[in-house]
Amino acid sequence: MFSQIGRSVYVSTYERQKDRLLQMDVKGSFVFTSFHIQEELDDQYKEKAKALCNFLKEAGFFIIGDVSPKTLKFFGYVDISRFAEDMGLDVLRIDYGFSLEEVVAIHDQFGIAFNASTVNPLEAKVLIDAGKQVYAMHNYYPRPETGLDDEYFRSVNQKLQAIGLKVLAFIPGDEIKRGPIEEGLPTLERHRNIPPYVGYLDLTVNFKMDGIFIGDVQLSQKQEFLIRDYCRDGVIIVPSNLNSEYEYLYGKKFTIRIDSPAAVMRLQESREYSCQGKLQEPKHCIIRSEGAITMDNKNYGRYSGEIQIIRQNLPQDDRVNVIGHIEEEYITIMHCIKNGASIRLERGKGMFRDSISHIQER
Repeated sequence: MFSQIGRSVYVSTYERQKDRLLQMDVKGSFVFTSFHIQEELDDQYKEKAKALCNFLKEAGFFIIGDVSPKTLKFFGYVDISRFAEDMGLDVLRIDYGFSLEEVVAIHDQFGIAFNASTVNPLEAKVLIDAGKQVYAMHNYYPRPETGLDDEYFRSVNQKLQAIGLKVLAFIPGDEIKRGPIEEGLPTLERHRNIPPYVGYLDLTVNFKMDGIFIGDVQLSQKQEFLIRDYCRDGVIIVPSNLNSEYEYLYGKKFTIRIDSPAAVMRLQESREYSCQGKLQEPKHCIIRSEGAITMDNKNYGRYSGEIQIIRQNLPQDDRVNVIGHIEEEYITIMHCIKNGASIRLERGKGMFRDSISHIQER
């Protein structure tokens, strides 16, 4: 269902989002929108909301609509099914104020997504046991310091997925952030100020999410390509800055050895790429900080040419050259790279000036 990533489109911002949305391959793509954001409600809201939904349906998107009793009151509806039908919604994200009987009644027509933080598992199980596909969608948190922590998030997800719910969550955007606070719309607090690509990998690799949505208005082209590239082939791009004599390693695909220890990632194919088998001379034998990229030199004998990525700070070693470093803002990507994973080093600084063409061509 969520082959790549879902978007959020809002009544107050969709005019700015239209061009980018129309450039997407929308087949099977979901968008999330909310019909009870207080600061959006004005005299033209009803007309603008209808125009938004018409645009999304005509473009071919599937719509998840966040609804509440306040939504019905504002739009002048008594029947939630009638509202959803008139707006062209595919899935109703039910937050509060609806009884189980009402939800069961509408589920024959529309998909249901509960609020992951407030869902009653027993009620959700009624729908699942009836053979229905049911989702649990986490909130996003506009105010800094209010997003969820890992322990609570993981605990909730495990309980919901255990009964058959598909769990969805949000990561922030980076190009246009939604007001009025404009500090990102993540589910997890620690995702607020990291690249959306790393947040996406974290939810995919470490939390096994069933669906991931961008909470904010727009991703930058750089983050868009990184996520799309991973969705296509499952290879994790690691934005890096290599010393000039090692730039030949950019674009090479590596496998993290399955027996790599906690302190380092050993790149399985590295000796094949180490200057055509030449012994490496000692150079830049400095402290190996977290995120350093290293190559063993001739002082390590038959290990000469092995490349490692350092997960934990290690001391200087005259047998190990430091040949580069993961780009600083992407350091936390290491927590998303497991033993056995495939990675590709790409140029960090300016990578989308220098490297985007060959990424697009693959």
